[in-house]
Amino acid sequence: MLTPPPLDLVGYRACLEACRERYPGLRILSGVELSEPHWHASRAESLLDTGGFERVLASVHSAATAGGAGFTEVSECYQHQPPEQVVRDYLHETVRLIEQFDRFEVLAHIDYPVRHWPLDAKPYDPRDFEDEYRQVLSRLAAAGKVLEVNTRMPLDPLVLRWWRQEGGRAIAFASDAHSPDAVARDFGEAVRLAEAAGFRAAREPYDFWRCG
Repeated sequence: MLTPPPLDLVGYRACLEACRERYPGLRILSGVELSEPHWHASRAESLLDTGGFERVLASVHSAATAGGAGFTEVSECYQHQPPEQVVRDYLHETVRLIEQFDRFEVLAHIDYPVRHWPLDAKPYDPRDFEDEYRQVLSRLAAAGKVLEVNTRMPLDPLVLRWWRQEGGRAIAFASDAHSPDAVARDFGEAVRLAEAAGFRAAREPYDFWRCG
């Protein structure tokens, strides 16, 4: 069981300022991604109250274990559940996140469990989960949030089209880079996908892309 230490805000701010001083020509935003913040809302709220972050993402990475005795990373669920159930449960939990926790701007990697789709299962098709995707997207749009286009695994164009149809007005780009060489990976293709869906660049490169 992973029990990470508390976020070192002092160290984070010091590192952030050092980067800004070293690269004065860059606009470096502070930010945080909150995983399952609706499960520990008071701690998440406290962090946001003290953190002063300029961009806040929310996401789901975990699911209940078999029997409900604890929690596990979503990819582990494929070992004992049909892949279709894993994705549907993930999207249902994402709806709960949106409904129960409001203090975020961007929903990260809506298709996170698809990264680990079993090789021996039938090919993943977002149309098999259209109702569940649309439920997430409609709740997200109604809350005035932003959908992330994450290039760790290319977002299916259908999902971005459904986002527009459900009232979504803005997107953000992310590469989910865990190493420097992966920063902005495949952004060229992501830009083409966004433009095809009707989203356009903002005046500043760090701003959200919007439609209409």
